[in-house]
Amino acid sequence: MARRDVPRRGQDGDDPAQRSRAPSMIGRWLRRLLVWGTGLALLVALGITGAVLVTARSLPSYDKLKSSQAGQMIVVRANDGSEIVTLGPSYGKWIPYNRIPQPMKDALVSVEDRRFREHWGVDPVGIVRSLMVRAQSGHWRQGGSTITQQLARNIFLNNSRTFDRKIREAILSLALESKFSKDQILELYLNKVYFGGGAYGVDSAARKFFGHSGEQLSLGEAAIIAGLVKAPSHYSPTADAQAAVDRAKVVLETMVDAGTLTPAQAGAVDLKAVHLAAEQGQNSARYFTDWVLPQLDVLVPDNDQPIEVWTTLDPVAQRAATDAISSQVPKGAQGAMVSVDRDGAVLAMVGGTDYVTSNYNRATNAVRQPGSAWKLFVYLAALERGYRPEDRVVDEPVTIDGWSPRNSGGSYAGQIDVRTAFAYSKNTVAAQLGNEVGFSAVANMARRFGITTPINTMPSMVLGTSDVRVIDMVRAFASVEAKGRLVTPYGIRKVTTTDGEVLYSHRPDAQQQLVPDYVAAEITDLLQTAVNIGTGRAAQIGRPVAGKTGTTSSNKDGWFLGFSSGITTGVWMGRDDAHPVPGLQGGTAPARAFAAYMRVATAKRPVEQFDNQLKLPEWQLEPDDEAMLNNPNDYYYTDENGNTVNGQQGDGLEGGQSGAPNGGPQGRTPDDAIPVDQDGLGTGPAAPARQGPRNAPAAASDDLLDRATGRTRQTPRPAQPAVPRPPATKPPPDRRAQDWQGY
Repeated sequence: MARRDVPRRGQDGDDPAQRSRAPSMIGRWLRRLLVWGTGLALLVALGITGAVLVTARSLPSYDKLKSSQAGQMIVVRANDGSEIVTLGPSYGKWIPYNRIPQPMKDALVSVEDRRFREHWGVDPVGIVRSLMVRAQSGHWRQGGSTITQQLARNIFLNNSRTFDRKIREAILSLALESKFSKDQILELYLNKVYFGGGAYGVDSAARKFFGHSGEQLSLGEAAIIAGLVKAPSHYSPTADAQAAVDRAKVVLETMVDAGTLTPAQAGAVDLKAVHLAAEQGQNSARYFTDWVLPQLDVLVPDNDQPIEVWTTLDPVAQRAATDAISSQVPKGAQGAMVSVDRDGAVLAMVGGTDYVTSNYNRATNAVRQPGSAWKLFVYLAALERGYRPEDRVVDEPVTIDGWSPRNSGGSYAGQIDVRTAFAYSKNTVAAQLGNEVGFSAVANMARRFGITTPINTMPSMVLGTSDVRVIDMVRAFASVEAKGRLVTPYGIRKVTTTDGEVLYSHRPDAQQQLVPDYVAAEITDLLQTAVNIGTGRAAQIGRPVAGKTGTTSSNKDGWFLGFSSGITTGVWMGRDDAHPVPGLQGGTAPARAFAAYMRVATAKRPVEQFDNQLKLPEWQLEPDDEAMLNNPNDYYYTDENGNTVNGQQGDGLEGGQSGAPNGGPQGRTPDDAIPVDQDGLGTGPAAPARQGPRNAPAAASDDLLDRATGRTRQTPRPAQPAVPRPPATKPPPDRRAQDWQGY
């Protein structure tokens, strides 16, 4: 069967009709693409335009943009109003556009946005140029952001490199351009851009780096400042002067290329001759600012506006304190000092020999053993229990619970009075006094006077084996100077906004009596004697001074604390690693540093004599007068454990009466109980020469407790039969009756 051929559309497989239809189809698709693309572009343009208009309408006014600031600026001022330090962002004086030096404007526009006057906030040419450089080099070397975009980012956005942020940045830039003029935008930029070192704006940068106003910038200075914008920390003249000069050369070359500077003008600039301002002192006073500024979180919480902190620091006193420590501290050792006024205002604080090399604040953070300076609390407890400065004690070898203290010189003076024992810092007498009044009572007294660190109650604690802070010890001595009233150190007088609105103002604490006036007068008597004839003679300054030395074993720590003319100052010296310092004693370098500082600090104050006139409580009167008042056994007192004890139960002067271990108070055996003569006067090693009936109480009387706690009694307690009372299960409302477990 014959096959019939099917006719084909061309022998070479090509259809003439199809060939004629192909161009028309491509054209139709191109037209459709053009139409849709144009429509889409119009929609995008309309969307962008709408977004820009809405954004422009919501933008703050120009005045509000001028007043807005990035971050919180804190200006710390001394008590005379002088500036100590500025922390956080620093904003200088706002300079209007027509007063900004032309070289500064030309330098910044040339290096950051040469087409600033030609674009509408976003520069397509700059973006294309940035993309071409990116393609050629393989990484980003040139940004496409305009000055307007940088301003939008600095004011409204952050520096995250996300597509969303770039879109918002572009819209904000277009909105800024639509609302403000080019001159206004450049004025905002030059007054707000970050130039490094905490300086925002041309004026702040000029003052920080060159020490003068931003209105006085030379061409070389303008080139250096303009070069900082790219990398403020890298090109900062204070961080790397050579890097700043090299970058400024690039700026000058760019200005020549942009036509704002001739080659001759650029060549005439000697960048190395530009004078840089010296860095402001950031040394000694920074210990003080590091201490006070964290307190702002409590004093003015939830505040993020620029503030000024008016402190108590006295610039003259601070310089004197710094000089005293640096000139007197032994080689290889450290030193610290705190000085407070009579109301607790901190006048000077030194936390170390050099803040730059070590910003650790030894005045407020370090804990060291105070040595014999701790005897302040031992003698306060003894005076409160009835001892007098002229009472007789015996300096002789003693052993307490297996511990045998010895004097620093290794000798013993025999029978002396309390005043002399304190002045020459007799360890054996302090041990006997602490053993008699109770080591917990000494710890109680230290807590009462502001010691915040743990306190042990081993017998050796009377010699200062518990660690303390310098500022706490100064607080204790300041409370003595205040006649036994509580003093709390403080460093901030007020906090204000930069417009003067007061956000916080210091108010004095309520008066709180820690010990009776006569006890404060007696301990001041002892402290003054220690300076006049005792271990603190090097602290004399030609006016009355009361103070106490302190030296720890192997000369690891040296202390002197004292007061004069209303100023209380404490000095510590030693090594951070607690190694011995040859020759270091409280009466040597620390006392000399105290004297060197106090001569300056008290120079403009009147000389004040100490009030040592004693008004004794009734129970310390003469025997005939005292016998008429009440039954000497009819009293209650607080023992070393914080329990209320009735005097009838035994006063602890004779073995077997108090119920303490081994028949005596604090574990004292009958052999070392204090003997009394036929008139009831103590004759033992640490017995006061009390006057009164036989077995007179050694503990506090009702009158003393009333004075110590602020209670008053209109009439004496009438004599009545004593009724034994069990120890209280809860301490009475007496400051001394506290739980001292764990110290």
